[in-house]
Amino acid sequence: MVSLPAQHSAFSRRGPVVVIGAGIGGLAAALRLTAAGRDVTVIEAGDAPGGKIRQVPNAAGGVDAGPTVLTLRAVFDDMFAAAGAELDDHVTLHRQEILARHWWPGSGPLDLFADADRSEAAVRAFAGPRAADEFRAFNARAKTLFDGFRAPVIESAVPELSALVRTVAARPALLRAMAPGRSLDAVLRRDFADPRLRQLFGRYATYVGGSPYRSPGLLALIWQAEAGGVWAVEGGMHALARAIAALIEARGGRIRLNAPVARILTDSDGVTGVALAGGAVVPAAHVIFNGDPRALPLGLLGSGVADVAPRTRDAPRSLSAQVWAFASAIDGPALTHHNVFFCADPRAEFAALDRGEKPDDTTLYLCAQDRGFGRAPPARERFEIILNAPPLTGGRPDPEEFERCHTRTFQALRRFDLTFADSPDRAALTTPDQFDARFPGSAGSLYGQSPHGMTAALARPTARTQVPGLWLAGGGCHPGAGVPMAALSGRHAAEAILKDRTSTLPSPRTATPGGMSTRFRIAARAPFRSSGS
Repeated sequence: MVSLPAQHSAFSRRGPVVVIGAGIGGLAAALRLTAAGRDVTVIEAGDAPGGKIRQVPNAAGGVDAGPTVLTLRAVFDDMFAAAGAELDDHVTLHRQEILARHWWPGSGPLDLFADADRSEAAVRAFAGPRAADEFRAFNARAKTLFDGFRAPVIESAVPELSALVRTVAARPALLRAMAPGRSLDAVLRRDFADPRLRQLFGRYATYVGGSPYRSPGLLALIWQAEAGGVWAVEGGMHALARAIAALIEARGGRIRLNAPVARILTDSDGVTGVALAGGAVVPAAHVIFNGDPRALPLGLLGSGVADVAPRTRDAPRSLSAQVWAFASAIDGPALTHHNVFFCADPRAEFAALDRGEKPDDTTLYLCAQDRGFGRAPPARERFEIILNAPPLTGGRPDPEEFERCHTRTFQALRRFDLTFADSPDRAALTTPDQFDARFPGSAGSLYGQSPHGMTAALARPTARTQVPGLWLAGGGCHPGAGVPMAALSGRHAAEAILKDRTSTLPSPRTATPGGMSTRFRIAARAPFRSSGS
C-alpha cells in the first residue's frame, strides 16, 4: 500500500468527484458539480448513459425500455439552468394534451387531460355527474397534499418528522387530506363510488412500486404531479439522458462508459477513490454512489462502505416489472402516447404480487412511443409494455417466463381488440432477474424500498453517509422513485458537496504511477455492474 501525501486529511475534500452510475440521479449531480467548477468523472458500467432510462435497439429505431413519463418539468429546467443552459435547447419536449387513455374490460376509453376541467367533463361522460363531483373533490385534496409536502419532504435534502408534524399542525386541511392510518385504496373507496375510478387512481401507487391496498393514502399526491403536466421527449426518454451527459462533457466533465466499478476505496479518513473491474484506480475526494443503496450493506462495493444504509439490507422491496420493448404494426383501438389496460380484479392482481407471484390477469401499461407528437405514426410503431411483477424472492429463474409473459400480455390485449402483426422475441423482454443483474443489490426491484407504511417516505437513505466523502443519489434514496425524484436526489448530493464544511483545502489526491491509489481498504468482491438510477 502507498501512503497518502502528507497534506492529505479528511478536511481536504476539494479534489476530484467520481460518480458511480450514469443514471438520472448521478447525471443530475454531475452536471451541477461540473457547472460549479468541480473535477467530475462519471463511471458507468453500461455502454450508454441513463441507467434505468435505457433503450433497446430495433430496426425501427431505439425503443424505450425504462421510464416513459416525464413530469415536474421545472426540476429539469432548473437542472439545465444551473449549468447555464436552457432545457429546450437540448431536448425537444411535447406537452401531452391527453395524460393517459384508460380501458377496462367492457368499458372505456376514459381520457384524463392536462386541463382539469376537461378531465372532469370526461369523467362525467364516462361515469356520471356524481363521479365528476367526486373527481373534482379528489383533485383538490391531491393538490393540497402535493403542495403541503413538496417543501418539507420532496424538496428537503433531509426530511424530518418534526418539520412534517409542524407543517401538518399548521394546516388542518392537510391532516384531513392525509387520512392518516388509511391505505390509498381505503381513501379511494371513500372518494369514489365507481370501482373503475378507484382502480385508476389506485394505480399511482405502482409509480413508486407499491400496492394501493398497502400504501398510505398520502400517495394520492402522485396524481397531482401528473396532473401538473406530462411531456413526451422527441427520440424517447433516453434522449434526455444523452442530452445531460453531453452537457456534462461540454462543461468539462468526463463520462467513462463500459467501466464497471469493483470497489469504493477508503482509508481512515473516508473515501479515496474507486477501483475498476480491470484493476485501474480512479482517485477521488468525493464519491457519489448512484446505484441501489442496498448494494452497500450487502458488501458489493467493498468492506469499507458496508456499514452504509444498513436498513436497506433487510427492508421490504418495492415491485419489479416485466418490460417489453419492440416494434410492430398494429390493429385495434386508437392509442395515445400513454395507455392503460386494466385487469378485471385489481385485488386479486395485488394479492398475487404480495405472494411473490406474477398475476394471471394483470393491468398493462402501454407506451406508444411514436404517438403524441402531432404527426401520424409510422406503419411499424415502437412500443413499451410494462407488467408489474414481484421482486426476486430467492427462487430460481422461471425457464418458461418468456412464454408465460407473452401469453398473459398479448391475450389480454386481444381482449381489448388490440393485435400486433409482429410477435416480439426474447430479446424484447426484460425480466426481474435481468433487472437484478443490471442493478446489483436491487433484488430486481425498480423503486428501492417498499413504499408501504405511513413513514415509508422518511425511511429512505439521504445523500450524506457516515463515511466522509461518500454520498448517495438515485431512486432508492430520498426523495424516492421516479425520474424527477431521482434528479432531485442528485441535486441534494451535489449541493451537499458544494456546501460541505470540509471542502476547504485545495489539496486533491494524486495517484501513483501505474494506477495504484493512495492507501485504501478493500474487500474481495465481484465487479459492481450497476448502471445507476
